[in-house]
Amino acid sequence: MMMMEDKLLNWLKLVFISLMVLLFVSKIAVLLWWRPRKIEDHFSKQGIRGPPYHFFIGNVKEIVSLMLKASSQPMPFSHNILPRVLAFYHHWRKIYGATFLIWFGPTVRLAVSDPDLIREVFTSKFEFYEKNEAHPLIRQLEGDGLLSLKGEKWAHHRKILTPTFHMENLKLLVPVVAKSVTDMLDKWVTMSESGNVEIEVSEWFQILSEDVITRTAFGSSYEDGKAIFRLQARQMDLAAQAFQTVQIPGYRFIPTKRNIKSWKLDKDIKKSLMKLIGKRKENIGNVLPEKGPKDLLGLMIQASDSSPNITDYDIVEECKSFFFAGKQTTSNLLTWTTVLLAMHPQWQVLARDEVLRVCGARDNIPTKDDVVKLKTLNMIVNESLRLYPPIIATIRRAKTDAELGGYKIPSGTEILIPILAVHHDQAIWGSDANEFNPARFSEDQEFKPYDDDDDKLLSDDEEENVTQDVYEERRPNHEMDKERDSIATHLMLR
Repeated sequence: MMMMEDKLLNWLKLVFISLMVLLFVSKIAVLLWWRPRKIEDHFSKQGIRGPPYHFFIGNVKEIVSLMLKASSQPMPFSHNILPRVLAFYHHWRKIYGATFLIWFGPTVRLAVSDPDLIREVFTSKFEFYEKNEAHPLIRQLEGDGLLSLKGEKWAHHRKILTPTFHMENLKLLVPVVAKSVTDMLDKWVTMSESGNVEIEVSEWFQILSEDVITRTAFGSSYEDGKAIFRLQARQMDLAAQAFQTVQIPGYRFIPTKRNIKSWKLDKDIKKSLMKLIGKRKENIGNVLPEKGPKDLLGLMIQASDSSPNITDYDIVEECKSFFFAGKQTTSNLLTWTTVLLAMHPQWQVLARDEVLRVCGARDNIPTKDDVVKLKTLNMIVNESLRLYPPIIATIRRAKTDAELGGYKIPSGTEILIPILAVHHDQAIWGSDANEFNPARFSEDQEFKPYDDDDDKLLSDDEEENVTQDVYEERRPNHEMDKERDSIATHLMLR
């Protein structure tokens, strides 16, 4: 009798284990095969196709192959960077049209470049879409701030931080920015006194951006804040090294030499920020001065005094986000604008003349009233942002079943918005979409740059010849460090 009971018990255990294995295999099959096929069929009935899904890996192998092939070829003399930077999108758009499916593993992404559809995602139907979750290493760097927050907490933090970016407050920050820029230019002048000197502007602009952001974030606590951001820059380099290797699930929890360094830096950053917050509260209290610019740290501390929902942890995370989001985007904009002006000297002359006319001699620091009068410079910056946007793509995820421009979007579908492709779309910008033409942002569409030597307008052929000559003579080394590129690659599809 005892033996029969043991056999029955063993048989039941075997059946239970078999059922569990069968259930697990079934879930894997649904996730990695049945569901992707069902989604492909769902979109195919709506006229949306894409490269076929491959079990488990999706289209990742093809994406990597297309990107590697594009980066292995020399860049042509052109601002048409889409085929190189978003090679997979450029390739498949020619085959499947402007709206198509891509598979990142078993995760489906709907590529959308129609401005009307993008407007729905960000404005009229934004409540149906949420931000994509960041990679854990990126999340550690960017902090749990506005970049990653969602829902009511995001809205609450945004309301608190809005005064930092209010136009009146930004105008008060003009002297702060001017001082940082003047200090940098003085160093350049000193360097040039020994004769011709080559300056790597991307490195200088990274330092400048860090300096301005630190002053904006920490105000009177500038020196302490700068030391903290130095730690975060080191942490960013470690994360970049990690992205250059194969990502093994759970590897970031293993106490490797690099991971231990990263953990220590994260701990030091949080500890230093908490100490700074305590010192700031002790020195100035929770009341901001009525006059003068409002810094991010002061606004957060003031909010924490009146709202129990704002903790010291929230302040720490917002400071991390502010630095991480602002430094690379700002320095990249400054770098590419400088490169474009070097390639198109006729616009450089116009911008310089305008600055001298509006702001006066070099010793005169621009005021808040001067900045709004720099129309030509504003056109140039807009065109730089169009041709070389700091963020080349972004992602939103459908929180529930939704409708987008007549398409039925299942819950969980990720919407890939290729910002760079939209900025280079000839249907939107015209046949010269891949050319540097700041005049497109002028109210006077006939506006054209002048020659350096006289008042006659340059012909298109003359402008191209001048641009080619200057580019070959002064072509700067504007490739970013490989370490920072690897982080940008992961950021670009968020």
